[in-house]
Amino acid sequence: MKRLKLVMIGNGMAGVRTLEELLKLSDELYDITVFGAEPHTNYNRILLSPVLAGEQTFEDIVLNDLDWYLDHHIKLLLNRKVVEIDRIRRRVIAEDGSEAEYDRLLIATGSTPFILPIPGKDLQGVIGYRDIADTQAMIDTAKTHTHAVVIGGGLLGLEAANGLKLRGMDVTVVHIGEWLLERQLDQTSGQLLQSALESRGLKFRLCEQTQALIDAGNGRVGSVQFKNGEIIPADLVVMAAGIRPNTELAERAGLPCNRGILVNDTLQTFDPRIYAIGECANHRGIAYGLVAPLFEQAKVCANHLAQLGFARYQGSVTSTKLKVTGIDLFSAGDFMGGDGTETITLADPIGGVYKKLVIKDDVLVGACLYGDTADGGWYFRQIREQQAIGEIRDHLMFGENALGDVGHQGQDKAMSMADTAEVCGCNGVCKGTIVKAIQEQGLFSVDEVKKHTKAASSCGSCAGLVEQILINTVGGAADVKPKSEKAICACSDLNHGQIRQAIRDQHLLTIAGTMSYLNWRTPNGCATCRPALNYYLISTWPGEARDDPQSRLINERAHANIQKDGTYSVVPRMWGGVTNPSELRRIADVADKYQVPMVKVTGGQRIDLLGIRKEDLPGVWKDLDMPSGHAYGKSIRTVKTCVGSEFCRFGTQNSTQLGIELEHDLFNMWSPHKVKLAVSGCPRNCSEAGIKDVGIIGVDSGWEMYIGGNGGIKTEVAEFFVKLKTAEEVREYNGAFLQLYREEAFYLERTVHYLQRVGMEHVKKAVLEDPQRRKALNERLQFSLSFEQDPWQQRLAEPQLKKEFESIPVKQLEVPA
Repeated sequence: MKRLKLVMIGNGMAGVRTLEELLKLSDELYDITVFGAEPHTNYNRILLSPVLAGEQTFEDIVLNDLDWYLDHHIKLLLNRKVVEIDRIRRRVIAEDGSEAEYDRLLIATGSTPFILPIPGKDLQGVIGYRDIADTQAMIDTAKTHTHAVVIGGGLLGLEAANGLKLRGMDVTVVHIGEWLLERQLDQTSGQLLQSALESRGLKFRLCEQTQALIDAGNGRVGSVQFKNGEIIPADLVVMAAGIRPNTELAERAGLPCNRGILVNDTLQTFDPRIYAIGECANHRGIAYGLVAPLFEQAKVCANHLAQLGFARYQGSVTSTKLKVTGIDLFSAGDFMGGDGTETITLADPIGGVYKKLVIKDDVLVGACLYGDTADGGWYFRQIREQQAIGEIRDHLMFGENALGDVGHQGQDKAMSMADTAEVCGCNGVCKGTIVKAIQEQGLFSVDEVKKHTKAASSCGSCAGLVEQILINTVGGAADVKPKSEKAICACSDLNHGQIRQAIRDQHLLTIAGTMSYLNWRTPNGCATCRPALNYYLISTWPGEARDDPQSRLINERAHANIQKDGTYSVVPRMWGGVTNPSELRRIADVADKYQVPMVKVTGGQRIDLLGIRKEDLPGVWKDLDMPSGHAYGKSIRTVKTCVGSEFCRFGTQNSTQLGIELEHDLFNMWSPHKVKLAVSGCPRNCSEAGIKDVGIIGVDSGWEMYIGGNGGIKTEVAEFFVKLKTAEEVREYNGAFLQLYREEAFYLERTVHYLQRVGMEHVKKAVLEDPQRRKALNERLQFSLSFEQDPWQQRLAEPQLKKEFESIPVKQLEVPA
């Protein structure tokens, strides 16, 4: 079959995304030619600001390099500005005379910056802000000049101003509106943003009109004159007063245009052979400037180019999530409000938090968030899905986490999300797509996820959520930025090490007190920082700091593992994997009584009862009359054993007995992450001790101890630590190592990653070479454990805690294992 000819004018994000979607559907239908006016391949224009600020380089923001075009047999013509579309002969002609014939034409010419029609607009030093050339011009100017004026207080203007300030320039933002970002924020949040930016050194002139740009005498701009006659110095003027759809080429070709190239629901223009997409297109009266709707258009356009023809683009409900100089902002829907609407607001100017929710007819129709945007995605889903909020109205302002079990379903926000929940609004990527790519493609870094799914590859605001999903999916194998370098969350700039140090040095005992002392941005913290702070407090000051159940993850609050259908699994403890007929009968009776749909032996030599309703949990625990197996917590899990010398003809040591003793030693131990042990009676290693956090292997002369193993997706083999003669020594050294880990590891850091961070020599020096410190570590561990109780028995003994399981209904959830 002869290939058709597809020509694309423009090489930006929307156009290339259309080609990517098309190639997924059909890579043999077209010979593709792309004309790009710039000398560069496709790059992420949203990330020009980090380049200006010096945080990234141009190479960091390239989306599709030359190899991508070659691999897909796309003819790429760079530095070729198309000047004519000949619709009769179906060809396009570039400025240099080169041309290409088409069967289908895709116009993706984007937009152009609006340059104020004022005297001096053509002076040297007056630029727009749309591409990498503008960005480089600003970087170069900042090296030799002092004063910059940015005209426009929208997102582009503020990003330009921030970048120039970081480059050392004195920056004034001139804005005709009453407040900044008036299209994304209401007046209150706009004023909060202005105050925060002023504290960072930026200057603002609001409600000002620029009358003229004045020549410094050498053909370069030297100052800006306002309508009131006032003049301020300006060596550089950045026009960021808006954009206009780039329709010049389409208009010359006779295509109907009105604030954009008019397109229908299939992104076709008046000429059905010609499509238009992105900022240059006008669909149902709207020319979208956000990347998310442009990528939605790309899927539909690709569907029709592939001759499938069933998709329709019907417009987009948009949301805006921004980050300006470290300040989080979010808005969606009709956040300004109007006739027939009511408004709920929460304002804490000192704490830097402002929330505004707009409701109409019992439906959330708009949201504006400043400072704390963690629930922005959840609010956006409520707006888009038009769900009635009557039942949750009392908790609506406090976000998803305020709804009890609906908001805290696991390690973090990512774990609570259903597979169908959207993670990346820019690219329309759902959680399930990300998880599937991670599992099937063997992805271990956020960059790999970006490459395979496009999630977090545009504005980047969802990168943290993508990282959480990655960690939840591959656990400790995730290749993420070390926590020693990363802020604990958006609530604070402090990293885990700094926070642990402050808790220790200042004798901090409560979450509220810690947040107050460390100047937390968000007064009540978030689902990321609260569990970490809770662990740091109770592990640093056992017996003094009180455990806060509401700051624990849902599994640890319910003391059972939540499953994807909202039920729970219960794993009773069997010391060292050893059980007896009485326990087995009780387990069988419980399975019958509570109609447990599955009873399964785990890899850790325990019995798992799956499918238990939350309200049945206390009854299950009572009837089992066995200790909690802690299979749900960041805690000691199991000590796996082989039968050892008691029965095995190869066994050299009594591994079963040592395993039971170790498990008793560590019972109720909370830790930065889950901890698994194994004891093998001989080097045949039937208990898989070589891939445990602590593995003990019996040899003829005693025991060998290994640490830092991990049996997850990316298996980590434990490292040899020490050879010991007696079981008592093993228990001593094991306790000392795990207490060192508890005191020094960061929350959610497995032992293998703790070892990679601090080094084996550090651990050996503390545990092997210093008997006094080894003794002290063991004493601190036992002191800490002396305050802990079996959580199942505690819940049964305290009626107010038991009541929790009777009052909270089970919801349908999707949580990764």
